[in-house]
Amino acid sequence: MIKQVEVKIFPDQLHNQEYIRSLIHHKIKSDAAAIRDTILVKKSIDARGKRPVYLLRYDVYIDDSYEAPTPNLEKYADVTDKQRVIIIGAGPAGYFAALECLESGLKPIVLERGKDVRERRRDLKAIQQEGIVHPDSNYCFGEGGAGTYSDGKLYTRSHKRGTILKVLQLLVEHGADPDILTDAHPHIGSNKLPVIIAAIRATIERFGGEVHFGHRVTDLIIRDQQIQGVQCGQTWVPGKAVILATGHSARDIYQILVNHNIKIEAKPFALGLRIEHAQSYIDKTQYNQIEREENLPASSYSVVTQVEGKGVFSFCMCPGGLVVPASTAPGEIVVNGMSLSRRDSPFANSGFVTSVELDELHKNGYDGVFAALDFQAEVEKKMFAAGDGTQRAPAQRVEDFVHGRLSPELNPTSYIPGLISAPLHTILPRFIYERLKQGLIDIDKKMKGYLTNKANIIGVESRTSAPIRIPRDPETLMHPEIFGLFPCGEGAGYAGGIISAAMDGQNVVIAIKNKFSFTAS
Repeated sequence: MIKQVEVKIFPDQLHNQEYIRSLIHHKIKSDAAAIRDTILVKKSIDARGKRPVYLLRYDVYIDDSYEAPTPNLEKYADVTDKQRVIIIGAGPAGYFAALECLESGLKPIVLERGKDVRERRRDLKAIQQEGIVHPDSNYCFGEGGAGTYSDGKLYTRSHKRGTILKVLQLLVEHGADPDILTDAHPHIGSNKLPVIIAAIRATIERFGGEVHFGHRVTDLIIRDQQIQGVQCGQTWVPGKAVILATGHSARDIYQILVNHNIKIEAKPFALGLRIEHAQSYIDKTQYNQIEREENLPASSYSVVTQVEGKGVFSFCMCPGGLVVPASTAPGEIVVNGMSLSRRDSPFANSGFVTSVELDELHKNGYDGVFAALDFQAEVEKKMFAAGDGTQRAPAQRVEDFVHGRLSPELNPTSYIPGLISAPLHTILPRFIYERLKQGLIDIDKKMKGYLTNKANIIGVESRTSAPIRIPRDPETLMHPEIFGLFPCGEGAGYAGGIISAAMDGQNVVIAIKNKFSFTAS
């Protein structure tokens, strides 16, 4: 028999296992003597009271013993000579699709335009320190995708797309801390993810799959509305099933689809800025503590309001984190956030964005399938033009932004390329600025001190999601016009983060296995 028990403890009791066991036994009472195992299943923080507490939820095994699940890696067999599935992109959607191929007896052929995680670091250093943007290797492109070097947060609201636990278990089997299985807001950190990603690649190759770097897809090979393979420069890669898992920034892929008259659609997305406060302010606000007590992590927040019927909200909040350059081409400025595993930076940052709907894009002169993408790209170029020709990002102090005045000086920042004072209130499209301005005023009423000149606001946070959706049949998960083409993950408009993208990759492979019979190429 299994009973579920929740206990509440103060942070200084977190590692006192004897005390925690006594609380569990007190709650079980008459069955305490029959307890064989206690397994932690969820750990969260409740900071609503005067002092934060941990809530620990346990599965308590009475007259039964806990049996650990069979490791996923034990379900894999060699797929060297099995049917091929081409996977374009080595991000979470692509790599977890590849792992699902191994379990399904299919051979994954992963094609990645960028470099492996180790080589990719050199290009990240170049963009940070020299302002040089490599169009195929940056914070968005390369092994592991955008998540590898931009935080590695693992929580999602997408519970309907598959089992989150399987994704988390696979990450643990490849080196992640087992705490991610129980934390309410699991996080790995950009310093640890590269080793995990490399281990996933090793698994794919060990069981007969293939991973090819420096393979940017330049065309799709289609005959009689059926996919036949892909072209990577002068190299043809044959295959009857192609998973398109290219992420939210591979704009050239959308153009390839249009060139083949394959249907794609403009979709709403969100755009705004990245706001950076001192982590000590966030801790004080969230924990009601001037100094964060031991065993409490750097605190996070989530804020949302409505302005004229449109959402204004925080996005990808990074406690104890860094603001990083996320441009994917020269001549643009894009910023994102990340945290290392310890989350010990003195800064906290978050996207502060508003939803951009297609009707208002139309009113502002943007039409067609590339309406949202063109709008996104134009704002990014304007941000670059406001700078000095490097990756220094335009910024204002937050009160100055709200009052529409240039900041005479800026606060210290975690953004390594540096900031340059610029009038973001005039660089942003007017309707975006007005919503963000009112959003800051509204949120400051709920979270006092959020609107302050002690914080910077930095442009531009524009890669929140893909501005394009690639249609697919809801049952087969295949494009309705091209047999064998499977849009997948964030770049196709079906995911919004590491976990949801990974689950979408798994589900696409399950659809391939269950619904279609492809002959080996």
